[in-house]
Amino acid sequence: MHVVLPILAQAGGAEVELPYVKLAIGTTLFLMALIGTNYFTQSGVIARATTKEALRQPLFLLLLGLGLMIILTNFYVPFFSMGEDTKMFIDCGLSTALICSLLICVWTASLSVADEIDGKTAMTLLSKPINRRQFVFGKYLGVFQSAFIMIAVLGVVLAASTYFKFGFDQNESGQVEAELFFFKAVSWLPFDIPYLVRERFNVAITVFPALALITMEVAVMTAVAVAISTRMPMLVNMSVCLAVFVIGHLTPILAQSNVKNLFVKFFASLFATVFPVLEHFNMSAAVSTGKVIPAGYIGWAFLYCAAYVTALIMLAFLMFEDRDLA
Repeated sequence: MHVVLPILAQAGGAEVELPYVKLAIGTTLFLMALIGTNYFTQSGVIARATTKEALRQPLFLLLLGLGLMIILTNFYVPFFSMGEDTKMFIDCGLSTALICSLLICVWTASLSVADEIDGKTAMTLLSKPINRRQFVFGKYLGVFQSAFIMIAVLGVVLAASTYFKFGFDQNESGQVEAELFFFKAVSWLPFDIPYLVRERFNVAITVFPALALITMEVAVMTAVAVAISTRMPMLVNMSVCLAVFVIGHLTPILAQSNVKNLFVKFFASLFATVFPVLEHFNMSAAVSTGKVIPAGYIGWAFLYCAAYVTALIMLAFLMFEDRDLA
């Protein structure tokens, strides 16, 4: 499934439609579908239980705390980036959210799928009116939801920190620092209402399109982890997921480069076709260069993500269908 998505548009060049309204609508529809699946389907029962189990894990709280500590520490750490500290701060925050969410999804998939199969817990669960496909899909949703919650928490903290850091970096570079808030009087209140400053706010919200793409990458990697967990133990699962992550980011670059070695070129193209092209979801270059992520790009990335997740879940159904649970 080697697909080339549309190229990002450069901020300050051709006029680019900002994606925030469409992203908000899409996120709302996605959350509504997620809630409906959780509370009105058999798979949703398993998904809710898996999510609760993941949130109670010490590793989840450890990774969440570590991610928050890294983001807040980077707030004060100078990046020596010639006036681009805010962009570097956002880039580091996005990488932190990605790594923490990937670790929790692989770990949770191994515990909630592989360990339950080996411990015969899955056999007890499947003795109830739940079939194997509902079990696998529910486990996928539950694992993904735990990673989604981590991305949401880290993303909100990152956006809020970016709002404050923008002015902090202006002050550090000797520029006139933008006001933290501006106050506007309301006729029916005895005091002024604080409002966000547009200059800071416009920088802070740039993290949300990148967070949406990170969520899609985590959704694909969660599907990989769940599919492997139906057959393999935790150690194999983590090793394969690491290999898929590296291949998904590296081989598309080799496949599109001017490599003269035919052997390398062939296998790079083969891996880029079979494995998910995770580089489509990598927005570090866009963030560091101030590019605008168009809504159309996010839409195409979502379709690619949905197609690949569907294929992997179908593969998980096939792998689990004839698995001996006794």
